[in-house]
Amino acid sequence: MEAKAGDAVEIKLKDESINGILMPEETDFSFIKLDNGYNLGIKKRNIKSINIISKKKTKEGKFSKVKKNKKLPDITILHTGGTIASKVDYKTGGVLAQFKPEELVGMFPELGDIVNIKSRLIGNIMSENMVFEHYNLIAKEIKKEVEKGVKGIIVTHGTDTMHYTSAALSFILEDLSVPVVLVGAQRSSDRGSSDAAVNLISACIFVANTAIAGVTICMHENQEDDKCLIIDGLNSRKMHTSRRDAFRPINKNPIAKVNYKNKKVELINIPKIKNQKPKLKLRLFKDVKVGLIKSKPGMYAEEFNSYKNFDGLIIEGTGLGHIPVLESDKFTKENKKILNTIKELCKKTVTVMTSQTIYGRVNLNVYSSGRLLSEAGVLGNYCDTTPETSYIKLAWLLSNYPKKEVQKLYSKNLRGEVSERSENIFLI
Repeated sequence: MEAKAGDAVEIKLKDESINGILMPEETDFSFIKLDNGYNLGIKKRNIKSINIISKKKTKEGKFSKVKKNKKLPDITILHTGGTIASKVDYKTGGVLAQFKPEELVGMFPELGDIVNIKSRLIGNIMSENMVFEHYNLIAKEIKKEVEKGVKGIIVTHGTDTMHYTSAALSFILEDLSVPVVLVGAQRSSDRGSSDAAVNLISACIFVANTAIAGVTICMHENQEDDKCLIIDGLNSRKMHTSRRDAFRPINKNPIAKVNYKNKKVELINIPKIKNQKPKLKLRLFKDVKVGLIKSKPGMYAEEFNSYKNFDGLIIEGTGLGHIPVLESDKFTKENKKILNTIKELCKKTVTVMTSQTIYGRVNLNVYSSGRLLSEAGVLGNYCDTTPETSYIKLAWLLSNYPKKEVQKLYSKNLRGEVSERSENIFLI
């Protein structure tokens, strides 16, 4: 009998045998999923035989209907895609999404002891494909749930741009009175090393046991499966491609730590909360064009000039916020052209300086190149906002205010994105 995708198999090679779940074949390779959750590709020409250990079970699991516990808080989980509530179907190679409350409790039984869940899909999109309209869509769905009186809302999300979305929602949701927690998974739910369960359950623990309003991200604190960090949505950044503790707080301590094992929340940096609870308002994005350019050695004026028809531009400068604008010898004549281009750009395009160092604060007053940029009209001096949040903030301001007002508002602390004093934190 021929082995098919989804079967548990033993692949015999010349000097060894490897067991795993057979995955869909690709070109000259056969792939299996090992017990540790990782995939292994084997050249077909090196395979002596493939023996079936057990056939794929095709019967779908049935989930019991979830009964509401009146003693537990009600929360809503809104799904936008990502791997956190998905499992791989090895027959097709695709991903099976689990979005119904009974499916989630079936995957993560502990949830039923923490919260009452309402769960629905509002979009299924890879996070790198998101645009401003997706942020508006998520915000509108959050508003619907807030008006229903839920204790809090969890948004499942792909990790690649989750910190962009958390920043966007922080600006859109004005006078938010409940916690909104974005949660993702670096590794899919079918893998032994998956972080999906710990992240989602920890987010629910945080919502159930605190009354901290605002937008946050909940992801692993370290490589162990015992604690998660609750990070301010405006001061978070993905700092690793694959580690489970990829998300780190930038220039600000995390809001809390959630102990997954004992289900307790340790508050660390509680944000200021308004006593009154006015009605939630949405300040949505419009179709604006904002660029983001990274400073590097050997730049050309044309690189900056390509943004002349954009509404705004974020510059990731080096160090304290620098780009090459000083002509110091015969090899640096292009720098004068860059400075002139920046001057012209600032007349019609809102241009903001950030730092590619990530940690720390922009200061355009220390070196002559910074002072020249400030005199040209580049904004962002003294801000310690990440480039990603700066990009989102500028796009949001341009969507809601006239250009002159944007220039006045950009450097002000509107939602907690600019710290009065950068906290002594450097977590990687």
